[in-house]
Amino acid sequence: MATVPVVPAPTPTPDTAPLSQAERIIDTFIAPSKTFTDLRRSASWWAPWILISIFSLIFSYAVSQKVTFEQIAKNEVARSPKASERIEKLPADQQAQQMKIMSISYMVGFYGSPVIILLIYAIVAAALFATFKVAAGADVTFGRTFAVVMYAGLPGIVGAVLGTIAMFAGINPEGFNVNNPVGTNPAYYMDPETSKFVLGLASIPDVISIWSIVLMGIGFSCISKVKRSTAITIVAVWYVVWKLAAAGLAGAR
Repeated sequence: MATVPVVPAPTPTPDTAPLSQAERIIDTFIAPSKTFTDLRRSASWWAPWILISIFSLIFSYAVSQKVTFEQIAKNEVARSPKASERIEKLPADQQAQQMKIMSISYMVGFYGSPVIILLIYAIVAAALFATFKVAAGADVTFGRTFAVVMYAGLPGIVGAVLGTIAMFAGINPEGFNVNNPVGTNPAYYMDPETSKFVLGLASIPDVISIWSIVLMGIGFSCISKVKRSTAITIVAVWYVVWKLAAAGLAGAR
C-alpha cells in the first residue's frame, strides 16, 4: 500500500517571524509596518517606553544644567502678563516662595517624565481607541492601541537628542521656552513677543509630531482593517483639535 506523502510544515518567513523588542524599535524607524503588524501577536509596549524615558531624563538633566528650573520659572512668569502682575503684587518673601514652588514643580515635571509619559499616552490611546472603535468601526483593543501610541512616540527620541545637543552647544537660558524647547516647528524661530495664539498655530506643523502621526496611522491600519489614509486623517484631526485648544488657552492667559 502506498504511503501518503508527509508535507513538511511551513517554516516562518522573515516577514512573519516574531520580532524581538530591539527589532521592533529599529523597524519603527525603517520598516514600521513590520513593527505594527507584530503588535497583533503581542501588544508589549515596555521597551519603547523605557527608551523614551531614558532620553527624556537625559534631556531633563541637560536642561537642569544649562537652563536651570529656576530660570524656567522666571521665563514662564515673564511670558504671562497675568502671572507677572499677580506675583509682583506679593511681598518680596512671598514672591520668592512662589518662584521656588514653581521651580520645584518644573523639576518634578521633568524628572517625573517617565510617569507623565505613561499618563499622557494612556489618555491619547483612550481617545483614539474610542474614535477608531466607534467612528471607524475598527476591530481594535485598548492594549494594541496603547502599544501603537507608544511605538509611534519613538521619534520623540530624535527631538530629545536634538534638544540635548542644543543645550550643551550653548543656549540662551532666558530665551528657553519650556512649552516649545526644540526647533522642529516654525513657532520656535518666531519672535517670542508674537501673540501666544499665533505661536500656538505656528507650532502645529511640527516635524516630530507629523512623524508620529504618520506612524500612528500606519499602526492602526496594521492592527485593524481601516485604510491607512483614513487612519492617518483621524489621528491628524485629533492632533489639530488638541493644538487649536492649547493655542486658544495660551492666548487667553
